[in-house]
Amino acid sequence: MKVLKAILLILLHYFSVQAQSPVYVSGKDGYSSFRIPAILRSPDGHLLAFAEGRVAGSGDFGDIDIVMKRSNDNGKTWSSLQVVADHGKMQAGNPAPVFDLSDPAFPAGKLFLFFNTGNNHEGEVRKGNGLREVWYKTSTDAGRTWTKPVNITMQVHKPKQPQINPAYRFDADWRSYANTPGHALQLTEGPHKGRLYMAANHSAGEPRPKSSDYQAHGFYSDDHGKTFRLSETISIEGSNESTAAEISGGGIMFNARNQQGDVRARIVAVSTDGGQQWDTTYFDNNLPDPVCQGSILTIGKNNDKNILAFCNAADTQNRDNLTLRISYDDGKTWTKRYLVDKSRNGEKDYTAYCDLVKTGEQQIGVLYELNGYQSIVFKEINWEK
Repeated sequence: MKVLKAILLILLHYFSVQAQSPVYVSGKDGYSSFRIPAILRSPDGHLLAFAEGRVAGSGDFGDIDIVMKRSNDNGKTWSSLQVVADHGKMQAGNPAPVFDLSDPAFPAGKLFLFFNTGNNHEGEVRKGNGLREVWYKTSTDAGRTWTKPVNITMQVHKPKQPQINPAYRFDADWRSYANTPGHALQLTEGPHKGRLYMAANHSAGEPRPKSSDYQAHGFYSDDHGKTFRLSETISIEGSNESTAAEISGGGIMFNARNQQGDVRARIVAVSTDGGQQWDTTYFDNNLPDPVCQGSILTIGKNNDKNILAFCNAADTQNRDNLTLRISYDDGKTWTKRYLVDKSRNGEKDYTAYCDLVKTGEQQIGVLYELNGYQSIVFKEINWEK
């Protein structure tokens, strides 16, 4: 019976995972490296895949652009590369797209792309030697053309001595800053329906051992991007790169990386007021993590509960074993699991950052980094509803 069950699981995995298609390949299109994938589906059914195009090398700081490709056949083929954010010889990174589908001025949907710029390496910014800024651009034709960028740093960041305007001064002394690596979200129900919500993180004060100066937070807009407000900070020190999804009733489940690495599991926070404050925060030991990024997405309803998908490198030691999990009860439990990709010969950092998109009633697309960051690929997985 155990052997039969094992064979059935192998067959289920074989038939649930579709062919992998390359989207970005290092050394192509004028970029040495591509990292930090983000993906979403446009109202007209196209997939939009964003990434950082790193010009001179694979490092997190330097000449980095945000690039995009489009697919009109559910990820089988992809368009030529389009540069959507360029900060000169400095970095434009952490692409975080979301469609606003509730603005009456734009009934076809308005696409927001949030991103960060920086004028020094992250380690130096943590020491107070530099500034990370927060911007967004918009598109009303699903990413074909874009507006000029809007700087919202002073609405969503708290630098003690900001280099933008000396008149601003905050006691919090936030230093490093990053949006979620991956899609943002818009609430679809509840008292805050229509809210645009972004998971993010910052460091506060001088660098501390084991990166405990990092803490995650969110920011949001209730007026279609005219103004933004900050959420409460996640209580667990070391909470870092984060992602968020809508739970039933218009609440939010927040899911973050533990930068300290002492607990190799995801940090989860739950909010019932649309992500302003956190009712509970805990480590979910059912979601193992090697100190890497992950992606969470609302994909449907199960009676009165939201169905969530979560994907990460589900290994406590290595960036490998990329796994998709399904929850039918707002993320309380994860009852189904699908292996997306795994190294065959112990390759280093075989699967790392990823992002999720719903591609059909029972299909989820995964855009992810592969084989030591040599490429970013797309794979569609069938899941059981």
